[in-house]
Amino acid sequence: MQILPSNELSANLLQPTIQPLLITGATGTLGRAFQRICATRGIETVILNRSELDITDVLSVEKAIAKHNPWAVVNTAGYVRVDEAEKDFERCYRENAIGPTILATACAARGIQLLTFSSDLVFDGNKSSAYVESDQPRPLNVYGNSKRLAERDVLMQQPNALVVRTSAFFSPWDEHNFVYAALRAGQHKQAFQAADDVLISPTFVPDLVNVSLNLLIDEEKGVWHLANQGAYTWAELARLAADMAGMDQSFVMPCSMQAFGLPATRPSYSVLGSRQGNLLPSAEDRLHQCVMEMMHKMREEPEESIALAS
Repeated sequence: MQILPSNELSANLLQPTIQPLLITGATGTLGRAFQRICATRGIETVILNRSELDITDVLSVEKAIAKHNPWAVVNTAGYVRVDEAEKDFERCYRENAIGPTILATACAARGIQLLTFSSDLVFDGNKSSAYVESDQPRPLNVYGNSKRLAERDVLMQQPNALVVRTSAFFSPWDEHNFVYAALRAGQHKQAFQAADDVLISPTFVPDLVNVSLNLLIDEEKGVWHLANQGAYTWAELARLAADMAGMDQSFVMPCSMQAFGLPATRPSYSVLGSRQGNLLPSAEDRLHQCVMEMMHKMREEPEESIALAS
């Protein structure tokens, strides 16, 4: 029988018996959703914020992976302010392109799976049917280009990485989304402007997280499109949510995207389809479920002033 030195014995006792799933971006919408759903599914996780794991810092990435020894890494960290990125482009590229590539390099060196997320904004909108995985990215803004570069460089460093393109989040767990803003405006009888000349694929966050986890567990790789089925303008989405909540839809004020004067150009069409299979249910089904939960939460909120959302 081999007798281990006391220091080796202590190290072995401290080593976790189950390899966790390491999740970056602890404070974001996706990071919190992954934490919540993994807990429900009994998946052991370690979720880290920027101070604990800075994906743009090679040493920080190396330390976190060595410390936690994960079986896979889910990257939900990144720069999300699409309009501010037009001027803050260095930070956007660092967090959205360089950071995921550093993760991919570190994961590839250790044989660890990686899941990272991209966006419908990698496309230019010049297509009249749903974009599929093989369509060529041609972004119109800095944010979209940062995601295009991330896709290219991550898969170059780690060909078996999983890159999920998605779009237009809505969820009852997070108030910072378009549907929630529209319903709050309607509840307070405030006008709500929404673009009626841009078509998107709304994505229910719990569906996105669950299916992404399934693909990761199944060791799928490459680019996948995950969005709920259906195409809506922002104005149509706001009116549909209002109707499901039993509200008069007249508070929704349709306008052109150009009328908002946003710094970042958006594609007029960025509906996502898939050649790998439409794995998420219809957006309308999920919207009904989400609206009911949102309205329940709103009824419990204290009265407060609401800024106009767009």
